[in-house]
Amino acid sequence: MARPDKAAAVAELTEKFRQSTAAVLTEYRGLTVAQLKALRTDLGGTTSFAVVKNTLTGIAAKEAGIDAFDGELTGPSAIAFVSGDPVEAAKSLRDFAKANPKLVIKGGVLDGRALTSADVTKLADLESREVLLAKAAGAFKAKLHQAAYVFNAPAAKAVRTIEALREKQATESAA
Repeated sequence: MARPDKAAAVAELTEKFRQSTAAVLTEYRGLTVAQLKALRTDLGGTTSFAVVKNTLTGIAAKEAGIDAFDGELTGPSAIAFVSGDPVEAAKSLRDFAKANPKLVIKGGVLDGRALTSADVTKLADLESREVLLAKAAGAFKAKLHQAAYVFNAPAAKAVRTIEALREKQATESAA
């Protein structure tokens, strides 16, 4: 029978996996407490970074329906549970790992899909959600402008043709 404290820890981790849009598994061997505190600060309020026990995390991940961490839960592990923008969290983790090479990104999960460490890096290379939405809105606006121009072109051409005929008729009647 499982001890109540371990069962509570598994339940808490399972809930975090279910509530998060993404989770990134890292190894933090060699980082100081101050460095981990700085990482938590860098991640912001929408991402929590928790040191986890591998066995309990494996059980919690299976209960949450996540198999992305199979075989990856070795050594000192910590997971970044992302409830906000996964791109921002991936950027923060990537930048921190560049400054502190002892932080190793092992992999992750995004909306139920397994990510490798290379996938997390690709995710970090994306622009933020707001920038991508602004670019999409700009593209839609440009297409709408082009469509309006296409719809107005025949009427404008007709007006120019009628005006040219009037000028021609006016010059012929004056002559």
